[in-house]
Amino acid sequence: MLLAIDVGNTNTVFGLYEGKDLLRTWRVATRSEQTKDEYAVLLRGFFSMAGYELSEVHAIIIASVVPPTVHALTRMSESYFNRRPMVVGPGIKTGISIFYDNPKEVGADRIVNAVAAFEKYQQAVVVVDFGTATTFDCISSRGEYLGGVIAPGIMISVEALFSRASKLPRIEVVRPKNVIGKNTVNSMQSGILFGYVGLVDGIVERIRAEYETPPKVIATGGFSTLIASESSTISLVDENLTLDGLRILHDRNCEEKC
Repeated sequence: MLLAIDVGNTNTVFGLYEGKDLLRTWRVATRSEQTKDEYAVLLRGFFSMAGYELSEVHAIIIASVVPPTVHALTRMSESYFNRRPMVVGPGIKTGISIFYDNPKEVGADRIVNAVAAFEKYQQAVVVVDFGTATTFDCISSRGEYLGGVIAPGIMISVEALFSRASKLPRIEVVRPKNVIGKNTVNSMQSGILFGYVGLVDGIVERIRAEYETPPKVIATGGFSTLIASESSTISLVDENLTLDGLRILHDRNCEEKC
């Protein structure tokens, strides 16, 4: 089995694969100070509850946007799985050309999403990832990474609204019954949800104008289903796009690095 680890700024997601089949996923809060032993305790518990053994894992791949976690996860892999993990970064064969002024600036998660989107859909694609930041990654019909857009994430905006406006409460991000709110909570929910739908649709329309052929728009990340339900531009939601991208990258590099 393959253990795919996606470390984001807010959450870390573990995915367990048997071939191309995603068997289980687990999500925990990202802590940059997490030790190798703490990661091992978490995974041993997850595996045990799901009826798996750590010894069944034959390979591990990691993508992280939080650099301190890579060392701990690498040591955990070596100590508890007896495996040297593959880490997404320089030296990894992606199979895509990166048309960015400095390709090293592109986050590992964005590269993984681009690889997965083109491999799975085989056409021009825009990936909208609702993570700590909301990112738009643009892939051409030839599988080239063209660049993208980075906007503040939904929860960053919610927390800013709560912390900077003394009379506004923390809210749950859900769809209100109406756009016109009849109380403070509903008004805030409307502003956040429909404001982000407008942001997504507006940016996607501007991106489309720069494409030669209309791209398919894929949403992933925590709020993808909620935003997609109101969006006029998102074609589909692929919740496991990043994990699938890690699996694809592992398979693509396995002959050279396994």
